[in-house]
Amino acid sequence: MLDLSTIVKAYDVRGIVGEQLTEDVAAAIGAAFIDITKAERIVTGHDMRDSGPALSGAFAAGATSRGADVVEIGLASTDLLYFASGRLELPGAMFTASHNPARYNGIKMCRAGAQPIGAESGLVEIRQAAQGYLEHGRPDPVARPGSVSQQDLLRAYAELLRSLVDLSGSRRLKVVVDAGNGMAGHTVPAVLGDAILPALSLDIVPLYFELDGTFPNHEANPLEPANLVDLQRAVVEHSADIGLAFDGDADRCFFVDSDGNAVSPSAVTGLVAVRELAKAPGSAVIHNLITSRAVPEIILEHGGRPIRTRVGHSYIKARMAETDAVFGGEHSAHYYFRDFWRADTGMLAAMHVLAALGEQSRPLSALTNSYERYAASGEINSQVADRDAGMAAIRSHFATQGATFDELDGLTVSLPDGRWLNVRGSNTEPLLRLNVEAGDNPAMAALRDEALAVIRS
Repeated sequence: MLDLSTIVKAYDVRGIVGEQLTEDVAAAIGAAFIDITKAERIVTGHDMRDSGPALSGAFAAGATSRGADVVEIGLASTDLLYFASGRLELPGAMFTASHNPARYNGIKMCRAGAQPIGAESGLVEIRQAAQGYLEHGRPDPVARPGSVSQQDLLRAYAELLRSLVDLSGSRRLKVVVDAGNGMAGHTVPAVLGDAILPALSLDIVPLYFELDGTFPNHEANPLEPANLVDLQRAVVEHSADIGLAFDGDADRCFFVDSDGNAVSPSAVTGLVAVRELAKAPGSAVIHNLITSRAVPEIILEHGGRPIRTRVGHSYIKARMAETDAVFGGEHSAHYYFRDFWRADTGMLAAMHVLAALGEQSRPLSALTNSYERYAASGEINSQVADRDAGMAAIRSHFATQGATFDELDGLTVSLPDGRWLNVRGSNTEPLLRLNVEAGDNPAMAALRDEALAVIRS
């Protein structure tokens, strides 16, 4: 009997199709989802993976067996599912494994209004109820099983996004978009192209728009530099103004300037924060503790209230709700918007960057230069036998250098000269994740190497 704790993670479900995530498992989770949320009606969607329709169908069967009606929106990006949850005011389930390899699939669940479901907000209870169904069988169907219907929300999603960011005044831009054979191949033509709505002042150069869950060209994970190479080359070859790279379920977006250089997600967070604060002066803006320290500086300079939080969408969304924050950004290129039910959407972030670029004549590199104030290492993983011992060694080592420490998420070490580092343990693997930032590259590299020597000793 499968132990569901092996596939139910902190924020979602991820497993190998046919071995860990089967139709029986999906049906049990669907039934449990209704038991825990008490929903009478839910919405589901799936990405381009071959296993998506069968798994989401099994989930729907489990949900209807408990009396709930299911609205299927079919092929969707994760942010399109969040849109559906918000627009229809229904709990939702999105079948995707994001950037994971083809043999995986997963489920991201939310309550009505795209409110997140994670380990601290119902996912543990769903896992326990589903485990019980797998071990003991589901009870007899209710007297009135639910029904399944279909609804196409792609146009409504595109219309909302276009209403939130006005691109009508933009100069004409050439934009290379790498969909990575993921769901951006479905949503970009609808939102940025003319597949559904009138054309914008954008000349789209598509890369890998064919929906293919085997990812034949490269992994749909732009966080890895190797997966940006094709986009960087195409931007230069086409003399494009900007490049966009989406991950598999298109809830994250990464940016490349006209010289083919990647723009850091922290710089994008700063840029979008400024635009959102212009619309909502004095608002709170959320940033996780791995983003550049330039982010809170920029927020303060533009009259906002920076609020630092742990890494992870459930923490970001919770703090946004508590503070009525207008926007939130993470180092991993997840961007959250109050106008979008506090959910993350790579597409809306892309539109903000396109609008900022198109409203003025400078290239993207010049536009983002003021937001790129420090040198960052990016996230570096180290395999360790004991994560706690590794963090204790970091604390001991830097305590002799006058460092200050905080434990909001892992261990953050701040040095008197302004350099800082964060070390966090992986939730699922024997890894420590290191992030370092300093005033320039030599100072960053020195601190990075010093910390890695301690972690790996």
